[in-house]
Amino acid sequence: MVKIFRNDLIYSVSTALDYVEHDLVTISPHHSRRIALISALLGQYFGLSHETLLNLAICAALHDNALSEYEQLKASINQKASPESFAEDLGLHCTIGERNISALPFYPFVQGAILYHHENADGSGPFQKKAADTPLLSRLIHIADTVDAQYDLSHKDTEKFLKVRSFVSDNVGTLYDEEVANTFLNCFTTPDKMFFNLDTLNKCLYEVLPETQRGYSPQELVHLADFFSKIIDYKSRFTYNHSSGVAQKAWHMAEYYGWDEETQAQLYLAASLHDVGKLMTQTEILEKPGKLTDNEFKHIQEHAKGTYMILHAIRGLENVARWAYNHHEKLNGSGYPFGKEDSELNFQDRLMACLDIYQALREDRPYRLGMFHKEAMVILQDMVENGQIDATIVADIDHCFKDSPNVPMDRIDKTNLS
Repeated sequence: MVKIFRNDLIYSVSTALDYVEHDLVTISPHHSRRIALISALLGQYFGLSHETLLNLAICAALHDNALSEYEQLKASINQKASPESFAEDLGLHCTIGERNISALPFYPFVQGAILYHHENADGSGPFQKKAADTPLLSRLIHIADTVDAQYDLSHKDTEKFLKVRSFVSDNVGTLYDEEVANTFLNCFTTPDKMFFNLDTLNKCLYEVLPETQRGYSPQELVHLADFFSKIIDYKSRFTYNHSSGVAQKAWHMAEYYGWDEETQAQLYLAASLHDVGKLMTQTEILEKPGKLTDNEFKHIQEHAKGTYMILHAIRGLENVARWAYNHHEKLNGSGYPFGKEDSELNFQDRLMACLDIYQALREDRPYRLGMFHKEAMVILQDMVENGQIDATIVADIDHCFKDSPNVPMDRIDKTNLS
């Protein structure tokens, strides 16, 4: 079992998702984290247990986990995702989000929380469910989300405080049921209690949700990995399946090396997360068909530092984070973000770097088609000769993938995991 501090996971995931949300619907920074806190504070008033509060906070932080997938669905039918089109497709957005979290360990206790978080008390939401038929957790996320989206609770403002209270009162019976609305008004009675800058936000979150550590089985780590890779890969149509492709190959290589199932699952998770920093990268640069400018290339390189920023603080995932954020380091010190050299890079660091390059070469990109296995190996061998990547690992990749260079998901046998 890998023991992870769940609070750290909430905050890190919410940071990553906020970048996607800010790009798509221009929500102010740390929106997901504020929704987690506001929902948990309201949950306290309802006397929810600590475990339920934590599950509520996780769902609140993940309430818009489907945004990147939604954006690609719009793009696939030549529709530009926008705040207006997003509002029209709330049901689709909620359905995808609920599907995504259904494999997570806590799901049975929060079923419907994300699916129905845009339902209105009068039944005018995407699924026409009235308050009496909507789970409490959904109703708490709904009021927190709509108020923050409209008024931005990140900066204290007395005039805005009065507007928020009037907005909630005026929408009793339409957007909000009386029970939840009154709880909100009783909970946030002053501007100091309603508005949260980043320092206040973090402090309050740790007060409301004391740190908890939970053990995750290899199977649960795989489920976490699959959840994250969907979010990351949908950032761009040209990187679609990249994280999952690296993860599939990492799984295959871990089997090849005879590693135990826990290490195997951790490597799979690291591979799924290695590009989480790309959620901070501008999509138009990721999908630019021509040569990047120097500034654009530097911007893309920042994603490795973004991966570090998002993952390094998750206690219990230190190995996973390290293997993920070192994936662009090179043995001769020419890599990024830290310019590490061979003595600073362990075997898993080196393996992740090689698999990332191999997978990227095999994929279509805006400026070229994907390469055949032999073509990709020529480039990897050149990099070996230049002292950039590990020769042994490159030979192992050639051995493992020369006959079946793409390992589809159905080739990954997870049934033996405990």
